[in-house]
Amino acid sequence: MEKELKKIWLSSPHMSGMEFEYVKEAFETNWIAPVGPHINRFEEKISNWAQNQSVAALSSGTAAIHLGLILAGVGPGDVVICQSLTFSASANPIKYLGANPVFVDSEMDTLNMCPVELEKAIIAALEGTLKNENGEKIKAQLPKTIIPVHLYGMPAKMGEISSIAANYGIPILEDAAEAIGSTLDKKPCGTFGKFGVFSFNGNKIITTSGGGALVSSDAQLIQRARFLSTQAREDAVHYEHKAVGYNYRLSNVSAAIGIGQMEVLSDRVNQRRANYDLYRKELSSIPGISFIKEPSGYFSNRWLTTIMVDPIRTNGVSREDLRLGLEKFAIESRPIWKPMHLQPIFESAPFFGKDRISDRIFEIGLCLPSGSNLSEEDLQFVIEKIKNLLYK
Repeated sequence: MEKELKKIWLSSPHMSGMEFEYVKEAFETNWIAPVGPHINRFEEKISNWAQNQSVAALSSGTAAIHLGLILAGVGPGDVVICQSLTFSASANPIKYLGANPVFVDSEMDTLNMCPVELEKAIIAALEGTLKNENGEKIKAQLPKTIIPVHLYGMPAKMGEISSIAANYGIPILEDAAEAIGSTLDKKPCGTFGKFGVFSFNGNKIITTSGGGALVSSDAQLIQRARFLSTQAREDAVHYEHKAVGYNYRLSNVSAAIGIGQMEVLSDRVNQRRANYDLYRKELSSIPGISFIKEPSGYFSNRWLTTIMVDPIRTNGVSREDLRLGLEKFAIESRPIWKPMHLQPIFESAPFFGKDRISDRIFEIGLCLPSGSNLSEEDLQFVIEKIKNLLYK
């Protein structure tokens, strides 16, 4: 009987052991309620990393984006500019609010929002040449928000993006869901915009099982986010509500997990970066295989290691051939995000990308197993199978 192969996951949770102690503490003190002291401690740890920004710990990164858009004043008919090459959670909250998503292509240096195409989108919005998903003309307006994304932990070109946003007076909601631990010129990702968003989903570099955070240098806005995230309950002995609220606050038990995870963030970043270094050392000399390098001043947490697979130079082996080949050996890999402008739900939304760079990235990009808990044996097994598939 053939031995069952061990599953090698793309990015599985990695506990340090201390998480259980903090969860046990929450149980022993009976803080199993939706709020409690562990949330405060978790927020403090995030704030310490994010250069003392104010923090609201929430149920998900999606909830953080939603509240960030609300606090930026986004409403029906408004224009929000969003990076196209991302997970749908970056864009879905735009639709929650009845606003118009306008998608911007990527550039190849970082795979993130192209500053040139960003400015084209802003000018089109101001000139009133955009049409919504129903083909109706969108009134001329200044976009309410810009959502760049730090894809797979690689910082976006925030210097150029921030300069353009400031020139037009547009706030930035920075999607750093995949980028806690990443920096640009030693400034943490998530701290460049009016708002920053982190995710602590189960597959992220650190996790609270499910969870996220909204950060900002504006403490009053974060206090408002906390208020909205707890059903917008007014300070009264009875239940009083003057605004629409949401059930978005992180639970105290989940926050307890997060405290332990934040304590090993630097270790997890180092382990993920070591994975990238090994993959690059072993695979970069293979014709048709390329990696996204860090530009000067960029520091990526390397949440996921990604490679580009050019079938013209790999004797016809495509990204999908490689993915399916690895799957046969119980190795999980995944195509790079399918751009939002190619998604059925958003395909009629405006898109700015003359060269359609993100289309090409999706076509040839593959995410490799990158968990910080992968053993040397696991990594060497993945590398061996990739080489076998490319040299068959």
